[in-house]
Amino acid sequence: MTTFDQAPASFVVHIPDAELEPEPLDPAQIVSGEPVVTGKVLWESPDGKQVRGIWQITPGVVTDTEANELFVVVSGRATVVVEGGATLELGPGDACVLREGDRTTWTVHETLRKAYHISL
Repeated sequence: MTTFDQAPASFVVHIPDAELEPEPLDPAQIVSGEPVVTGKVLWESPDGKQVRGIWQITPGVVTDTEANELFVVVSGRATVVVEGGATLELGPGDACVLREGDRTTWTVHETLRKAYHISL
């Protein structure tokens, strides 16, 4: 018998070389360049309200509307401008918290890879 309300088995993933899958960007989000997004969901709660994974974007400038997210940058660099708020400089080892609904512009200087947890 399988129960879906229990936590997943413990596991480890080596983030720097984890294989990621294409996650096409909406062309309306691309401001400049030809950024490519890839990612992998490592775990999702049964109700879909908690998601953990790895996400990567190549250089370029994109806009986004954020979810409630905590992430840690593993590699790469980007500048994230929050509309009406802070300018965040991101690099390896940085932890960042984004607020749900924030409108952002991401300028990706070097391919950025992050591990994230999103609460919906």
